[in-house]
Amino acid sequence: MKTVLFLCSGNYYRSRFAEELFNALAERTGLDWRADSAGLAVGDSTANLGPIAGDTVHELGRRHIAVGLPWRYPRQVRASDLAGAARVIALNEGEHRLMLEQQFPGWAERAEYWHIPDLSEAPAGESLGLVDRNVETLIQELRHPA
Repeated sequence: MKTVLFLCSGNYYRSRFAEELFNALAERTGLDWRADSAGLAVGDSTANLGPIAGDTVHELGRRHIAVGLPWRYPRQVRASDLAGAARVIALNEGEHRLMLEQQFPGWAERAEYWHIPDLSEAPAGESLGLVDRNVETLIQELRHPA
Protein backbone atom coordinates (compact mmCIF):
# COMPACT_ATOMS: atom_id res chain seq x y z
CA MET A 1 0.00 0.00 0.00
CA LYS A 2 1.35 3.42 -0.95
CA THR A 3 1.23 6.45 1.32
CA VAL A 4 0.58 10.13 0.68
CA LEU A 5 1.93 12.41 3.41
CA PHE A 6 0.14 15.70 3.98
CA LEU A 7 2.16 18.46 5.64
CA CYS A 8 1.12 21.73 7.21
CA SER A 9 2.55 23.82 10.03
CA GLY A 10 0.82 22.53 13.15
CA ASN A 11 -0.72 19.20 12.05
CA TYR A 12 -3.86 20.37 13.78
CA TYR A 13 -6.19 21.70 11.09
CA ARG A 14 -5.52 21.43 7.34
CA SER A 15 -3.26 18.37 7.12
CA ARG A 16 -5.41 16.43 9.58
CA PHE A 17 -8.51 17.19 7.51
CA ALA A 18 -6.70 16.08 4.34
CA GLU A 19 -5.54 12.86 6.01
CA GLU A 20 -8.94 11.86 7.37
CA LEU A 21 -10.79 12.83 4.18
CA PHE A 22 -8.32 11.02 1.93
CA ASN A 23 -8.47 7.83 3.99
CA ALA A 24 -12.28 7.83 4.01
CA LEU A 25 -12.51 8.39 0.25
CA ALA A 26 -9.76 5.85 -0.50
CA GLU A 27 -11.61 3.23 1.54
CA ARG A 28 -14.95 4.02 -0.13
CA THR A 29 -13.43 3.72 -3.60
CA GLY A 30 -11.18 0.72 -2.92
CA LEU A 31 -8.01 2.71 -3.59
CA ASP A 32 -4.87 0.95 -2.34
CA TRP A 33 -3.40 4.10 -0.81
CA ARG A 34 -3.49 5.59 2.66
CA ALA A 35 -2.75 9.03 4.01
CA ASP A 36 -0.74 10.22 6.96
CA SER A 37 -0.08 13.77 8.14
CA ALA A 38 2.47 15.69 10.14
CA GLY A 39 3.54 19.24 10.86
CA LEU A 40 6.60 21.28 10.09
CA ALA A 41 6.32 23.53 13.17
CA VAL A 42 4.21 21.62 15.68
CA GLY A 43 5.78 23.09 18.81
CA ASP A 44 5.61 26.67 17.54
CA SER A 45 1.85 27.18 17.84
CA THR A 46 0.11 28.18 21.03
CA ALA A 47 -3.23 28.41 19.23
CA ASN A 48 -3.69 24.64 19.03
CA LEU A 49 -6.04 23.62 21.82
CA GLY A 50 -6.29 19.86 22.13
CA PRO A 51 -5.49 17.11 19.66
CA ILE A 52 -7.37 18.35 16.56
CA ALA A 53 -9.11 21.54 15.44
CA GLY A 54 -12.82 21.73 16.13
CA ASP A 55 -13.38 23.09 12.61
CA THR A 56 -11.68 19.99 11.21
CA VAL A 57 -13.90 17.63 13.20
CA HIS A 58 -16.99 19.68 12.29
CA GLU A 59 -16.26 19.74 8.55
CA LEU A 60 -15.47 16.01 8.52
CA GLY A 61 -18.76 15.36 10.32
CA ARG A 62 -20.61 17.36 7.65
CA ARG A 63 -19.16 14.85 5.17
CA HIS A 64 -20.18 11.88 7.38
CA ILE A 65 -16.59 11.08 8.32
CA ALA A 66 -15.86 10.32 11.95
CA VAL A 67 -12.35 10.85 13.28
CA GLY A 68 -11.26 7.65 14.98
CA LEU A 69 -10.87 7.68 18.74
CA PRO A 70 -8.75 8.34 20.60
CA TRP A 71 -7.75 11.47 18.71
CA ARG A 72 -4.01 11.70 18.36
CA TYR A 73 -2.15 14.88 19.09
CA PRO A 74 -0.29 16.75 16.34
CA ARG A 75 3.13 15.37 15.54
CA GLN A 76 6.28 16.78 14.00
CA VAL A 77 7.33 15.35 10.64
CA ARG A 78 10.37 13.05 10.66
CA ALA A 79 12.77 12.14 7.88
CA SER A 80 11.36 8.60 7.95
CA ASP A 81 7.87 9.98 7.20
CA LEU A 82 9.16 11.68 4.07
CA ALA A 83 11.20 8.68 2.96
CA GLY A 84 8.26 6.31 3.44
CA ALA A 85 5.77 8.33 1.43
CA ALA A 86 5.15 7.79 -2.26
CA ARG A 87 3.88 11.39 -2.44
CA VAL A 88 4.47 14.35 -0.14
CA ILE A 89 2.02 17.24 -0.33
CA ALA A 90 2.56 20.46 1.62
CA LEU A 91 -0.69 22.36 1.94
CA ASN A 92 0.62 25.89 1.38
CA GLU A 93 3.69 26.50 -0.73
CA GLY A 94 4.31 30.04 0.52
CA GLU A 95 4.17 28.86 4.11
CA HIS A 96 5.83 25.44 3.88
CA ARG A 97 8.47 25.37 1.14
CA LEU A 98 11.14 27.17 3.16
CA MET A 99 10.33 25.20 6.33
CA LEU A 100 10.71 21.95 4.44
CA GLU A 101 13.98 23.05 2.85
CA GLN A 102 15.45 24.20 6.17
CA GLN A 103 14.48 21.06 8.06
CA PHE A 104 15.00 18.48 5.31
CA PRO A 105 17.33 19.76 2.57
CA GLY A 106 16.39 18.48 -0.85
CA TRP A 107 12.79 17.70 0.04
CA ALA A 108 11.35 21.08 -0.96
CA GLU A 109 11.96 20.21 -4.62
CA ARG A 110 10.47 16.72 -4.26
CA ALA A 111 7.26 17.77 -2.53
CA GLU A 112 4.07 18.86 -4.23
CA TYR A 113 2.35 22.03 -3.12
CA TRP A 114 -1.24 23.10 -2.78
CA HIS A 115 -2.34 26.63 -1.94
CA ILE A 116 -4.60 26.25 1.09
CA PRO A 117 -4.68 29.31 3.37
CA ASP A 118 -4.51 28.97 7.15
CA LEU A 119 -7.20 30.30 9.50
CA SER A 120 -5.48 33.68 9.71
CA GLU A 121 -6.03 34.15 5.97
CA ALA A 122 -9.42 32.52 5.23
CA PRO A 123 -12.43 31.08 7.05
CA ALA A 124 -12.32 27.39 7.92
CA GLY A 125 -15.12 26.45 5.53
CA GLU A 126 -13.31 28.07 2.62
CA SER A 127 -9.91 26.53 3.33
CA LEU A 128 -11.24 23.07 4.11
CA GLY A 129 -13.45 23.26 1.02
CA LEU A 130 -10.28 23.79 -1.03
CA VAL A 131 -8.66 20.80 0.68
CA ASP A 132 -11.77 18.76 -0.12
CA ARG A 133 -11.60 19.62 -3.83
CA ASN A 134 -7.86 18.94 -4.00
CA VAL A 135 -8.20 15.59 -2.21
CA GLU A 136 -11.04 14.53 -4.52
CA THR A 137 -8.91 15.45 -7.55
CA LEU A 138 -5.98 13.51 -6.09
CA ILE A 139 -8.15 10.44 -5.49
CA GLN A 140 -9.35 10.55 -9.11
CA GLU A 141 -5.78 10.95 -10.35
CA LEU A 142 -4.62 7.95 -8.32
CA ARG A 143 -7.58 5.82 -9.43
CA HIS A 144 -7.05 6.64 -13.10
CA PRO A 145 -3.33 7.33 -13.67
CA ALA A 146 -2.42 8.84 -17.03
